[in-house]
Parts: sequence; C-alpha cells; structure tokens
Amino acid sequence: MQILRSVIVAAFLAAPVTALAGEIVVQGYGSVEQAPDMATITLGSQFAAKSAEKALEQVNESTASVLETLTELGLEARDIQTSGLYLNPVWDDSYTQHGSRRIRGYSAGNTVHIRVRDLEMLGGLLDQVVRDGANTFNGLNFGLQDAGDAQNEARRRAVADARAKAELYAEAAGVALGGIIELKDGATSSPQPVFMERAALAMSDAVPIAEGEVSTSARVTITFDIAD
Repeated sequence: MQILRSVIVAAFLAAPVTALAGEIVVQGYGSVEQAPDMATITLGSQFAAKSAEKALEQVNESTASVLETLTELGLEARDIQTSGLYLNPVWDDSYTQHGSRRIRGYSAGNTVHIRVRDLEMLGGLLDQVVRDGANTFNGLNFGLQDAGDAQNEARRRAVADARAKAELYAEAAGVALGGIIELKDGATSSPQPVFMERAALAMSDAVPIAEGEVSTSARVTITFDIAD
C-alpha cells in the first residue's frame, strides 16, 4: 500500500501544471512602429603589407582620415568609438624543409562604431568615409535615440492584449473574469540590424538609404482570477 501511495504522489508531482483551478493565465504582445531617428554604423579599415609596420601604418592613416571626416561633419566624440585593432601575420601556404611555415606578410585592421543622430547626412557620410579608406562594413542599424516612450506604449498594448484574451476565454468558458493575481513582465525587444553589402558603398554618388520603420515590442504574462 505504501508503494502504491508513493507511485501516485510521484505521478502527481511529474504532471505539468499550467494554472491552478479558478485561474486564467494568458500572454499578451504589443508593438509600436515608428520612423527611426538614429543610425548605428560599424565600419573599418583592413590592409595587408609585407611588413607589420607598413600594414599598421596604412590602417592608422585610414582610421585617422575617417575620424577627421566624422569630426568635420559635426559628430560628437561620444558617438564615435574605435575598437578591434589587430595585427596578424599572413602565413605562406608552403612549408620549408624543416616543416615550418614562412610569414609572407601582415594584415592589420581597425573598427569604428558610429552613431548618426541626423539621418539626412547618413548617405553622404557613408560615401565620404569610404573615400577616406574605410573598406570593411559590418552593419547599419536603425533605432531610436530615446526608446523609453515606445517601450512603455508597447507594454500598455501587451497588457491590453492579454486582458482581451482573458475576457474572451472567460466568455467562452461561461465564467466571470476576476482581478489580476500576477503580472510578469517579459522581454522588450528592439529592431534587428539591417545589413548592407559592401558593394553598395562603392558608388560615386551618396549612398541611397531607405530608413523604413523600427518596431519596439513587449510581452507580458498575466494570471487572472475567476470571479465567483
């Protein structure tokens, strides 16, 4: 008898439970679409040369020229950041008689992260930095300088969506919806980066840019009581 009782208890604990009796659990989703007012760009310079000194010199010259242009265009220091400076040997594919590989040159590179708060200048800026020597382009991401209002509105819409679902389920089940027992805030997401091909930058005129819209979303999980 004790063994049977233990089996029953174990089966009960293993059973999935999504909601207690007298409760309705729903998830809500809300999003806000609007035009972006900022762009984030990641670009840089990469050069190869016979000597490490020459490779690094070319990268430094290109990066300095890009930074100078950005300053002349009116970008603030807080919106420009360099990172990822590297210098690596370029190995020959063949081996010596002793089984070692020769270094045939060096590759150097640097990356610049840029925030552009005036989107009207974006196309011309991209064109100019390419002329200055930037030859790697790793992404263009449109966003919002201050996403707080959009995030709050997305949360409001998520809660409204959850309540609408709960009211529908309660009506379909023939019960009255009660108050909120628990509300869990889910993740608030921002738009994914929009990438451009490097070839699109090799244009004589300013790079054409289509901003489109950005979407800010939120999710909530709400547990409602079923009224007596």
